[in-house]
Amino acid sequence: QVQLVESGGGLVQAGGSLRLSCAASGSIFSINAMGWYRQAPGKQRELVADITSGGSPNYRDSVKGRFTISRDNAKNTVYLQMNSLKPEDTAVYYCNARIRAFQALRLQTSDYWGQGTQVTVSE
Repeated sequence: QVQLVESGGGLVQAGGSLRLSCAASGSIFSINAMGWYRQAPGKQRELVADITSGGSPNYRDSVKGRFTISRDNAKNTVYLQMNSLKPEDTAVYYCNARIRAFQALRLQTSDYWGQGTQVTVSE
């Protein structure tokens, strides 16, 4: 079974920084894109940033210049460095990865999600 385990959320004042980490484990053959989504109360889940296996990042406009996504392929880990945080960044942040893994002795590609980590930015 493949698992994504997140860490690094918390409470921070506006203008502060946090770094999220997400490590994938299990019977992994390869990992394609990895990314971070967020969901605020009463809102739909939205893509924050993602990164290809080759390291090409993509960001939503509202976080460009403030957030940086990176990955360590040797550790099957993706990071999100969040600087200049704003109250509107408050949400539960979810890690996502498209992983090719062994399931029932077969290689299958599926999307996996982490459990979510709360990020709260106060005024």
